[in-house]
Amino acid sequence: MTQWTSSVGAPQLARLLGSQHTRDTVTPLGGRRLPAYRSLADGIRLLVLEGRVPVAARLPAERELAAALSVSRTTVAAAYEALRGEGFLESRRGAGSWTAVPAGSPLPTRALDPLPPEAAASVIDLGCAALTAPEPWLTRALQGALEELPPYAHTHGDYPAGLPALRQAVADRYTARGVPTMPEQIMITTGAMGAVAAICRLMAGRGERVAVESPSYANVLQLMREAGARLVPVAMADRLTGWDLHAWRQVLRDAAPRMAYVIADFHNPTGALAPEEQRRELVEAARAAGTLLVADETMSELVLEDGLELPRPVCAFDPAGNAVITVGSASKSFWAGLRIGWVRAAPDVIRNLIAARAYADLGTPVIDQLAVTWLLNTGGWDSALGIRREQTRENRDAVVAAVRRHLPDWEFTVPRGGLTLWARTGGLSGSRIAEAAERLGVRVPSGPRFGVDGAFEGYVRLPFTVGAPVAEQAATRLAEATRLVASGATAAVETPRTYVA
Repeated sequence: MTQWTSSVGAPQLARLLGSQHTRDTVTPLGGRRLPAYRSLADGIRLLVLEGRVPVAARLPAERELAAALSVSRTTVAAAYEALRGEGFLESRRGAGSWTAVPAGSPLPTRALDPLPPEAAASVIDLGCAALTAPEPWLTRALQGALEELPPYAHTHGDYPAGLPALRQAVADRYTARGVPTMPEQIMITTGAMGAVAAICRLMAGRGERVAVESPSYANVLQLMREAGARLVPVAMADRLTGWDLHAWRQVLRDAAPRMAYVIADFHNPTGALAPEEQRRELVEAARAAGTLLVADETMSELVLEDGLELPRPVCAFDPAGNAVITVGSASKSFWAGLRIGWVRAAPDVIRNLIAARAYADLGTPVIDQLAVTWLLNTGGWDSALGIRREQTRENRDAVVAAVRRHLPDWEFTVPRGGLTLWARTGGLSGSRIAEAAERLGVRVPSGPRFGVDGAFEGYVRLPFTVGAPVAEQAATRLAEATRLVASGATAAVETPRTYVA
């Protein structure tokens, strides 16, 4: 359970219920509409499962919600009673009612463990949103790194802040994006996860509240859980429109989190792109609340639509540099095997991060840093990025076409960038579909891995990491898994069939 109890007012809950599709909340029964109380209960249950109303959120009193919805109090009372019976609501006399998830629900929260190499021939792995290395640029970058290595080989090799040349190259890239940056504002880390871990150690100690988008990146959520953070989920807005600023302002005001973690550019997993005005407003709200905003930009360069102009970076709206810390990485744009990430922040924050790093990993491998420096300084990064974008665009289109063909009941919005498709699984359990699918030879992460307290049971995430033939096979197997779940026959799934690339 989350350790901070939010509340949902009657007007807010009425707005959320009104934003749902009619078919989500009113189900035909013998040619007639469901009773009003049943429709209301189904609507609230769906909001909880989709994470738009957090688990452990206090719901409005029956009389208040009845007035907001223009229904009788009897209708609301019957809906609440139905939700209690299903395990989605808990109540205590004198304390009110708050949302819950049923005991025993399949609620995985950790990210998928890496697929063993020996399983690669029999399982299509859609668990990891990372692509193979773009050649010949990886080989050229490593050759360039080896040529630059000799002077560094005569040193101790520990650079807690990162190689000066790479810090300068990353700073120059921010400056070129319209955000003037000095190398003193950059620290090189071992991947973006290393960057987030360093920030959490310094800025958000055990027991501190950290606001996170709901859904959010599974690995970072797990990192924060293990660091002892008290996660406060904030629901995303609908239809890839970015953040729900009303919800963010409420959480920043009421929960007063020490830190907030957001992905503004091609959000993982939904693919949402936050508009520029939302970025400005969220920075202002965070500054007013005294909350440090950590902006993850690992997907920012994976633009998949021609002519799409990205909004300015989140840090562009923090000229003083005291409200926003930015995290970047080479993993998604280039290759996850080069474990290079970075932090952009005010110089004093960077100095504190560097000092704290002495008790963690001391520094990032020199050869990897030299390879990324070579890419950034020779134009190889942008050339490789062009290859990466084209490959990802083709993969995205193949995955979307295959899912539409084999799983017509699944719902999603095609993202304009990034590496992931967030698909709603037609009212079935995403966890059970993922379990059945792995037995059939395709591996996908289910929605609860990206949520807090069991939300998003009706979703799976599909990465753009496979091309047309493999995407077709994956969708076929997912369709078979879906049919098994719908029929209740998941126990009869066969062992995985051999997959030939």
